Amino acid sequence: MKAISTQSPNTRRHAWQTLVAGFALATAVMAQPALAAPADSMIKAVKFDDVSEVNKLLSQGLDPNLVDDTGTPLLVIAAREKSDKVAQVLIDNPKTDIEKLDPAGENAMMLAALNDDLNMVNMLIAKDAEVNKKGWTPLHYAATNGNDDIVKVLLDHSAYIDAGSPNGTTPLMMAARGGHLSTVKLLLDEGADLRVKNQLGLTAVDFAKQYHEKDVAEGLAARLASMQNQGASATPQTGTNSAK
Repeated sequence: MKAISTQSPNTRRHAWQTLVAGFALATAVMAQPALAAPADSMIKAVKFDDVSEVNKLLSQGLDPNLVDDTGTPLLVIAAREKSDKVAQVLIDNPKTDIEKLDPAGENAMMLAALNDDLNMVNMLIAKDAEVNKKGWTPLHYAATNGNDDIVKVLLDHSAYIDAGSPNGTTPLMMAARGGHLSTVKLLLDEGADLRVKNQLGLTAVDFAKQYHEKDVAEGLAARLASMQNQGASATPQTGTNSAK
């Protein structure tokens, strides 16, 4: 004789729903490592410039715009690690957003400029990456470390030479801050304005002085004095040698 259940239909239904929900949750938890593994593998492959692994994961449908746990895009990671072969694969992928920023507002072009990676800068430019951006720019980053070849390439592709950071600091100021004489000269020869002040009222000369870059400070001060003298001599003189 079968035992008669003392539970009501509603109670049995609730128990069944609880069991199903618990099973679904357990299944999701068990599946998480499997889902995370390809992303982790991709990030590792980008860091180690492992082209074959990156190509394999992309062919499996992994997003080339994937970000790591800090929010940094794959292409920015490649630029940071100087993984040029992987960068080329990502840049050539039509789905890749080559302007995608990391949480600090940096893109791949900026990191490549900072790391003196002329090859990657040229790869990005070949794919029409934007040379100028609001705020800190690739030119700021190249000037910061005195990367003259990259500075020249960026300027040749219409980088704004007096670009202002969020507080108005220019590439020339950053080059002066770092004591990069050749970069300072290059920027000046290409038309950088030595008289520009940032929001703190500082010029490139002030930056060189603050960071104890004596040679740069003296050179900039001499150039500024020469500019002022030329300006004074070009001013029309009135009240003398008037026509009789």
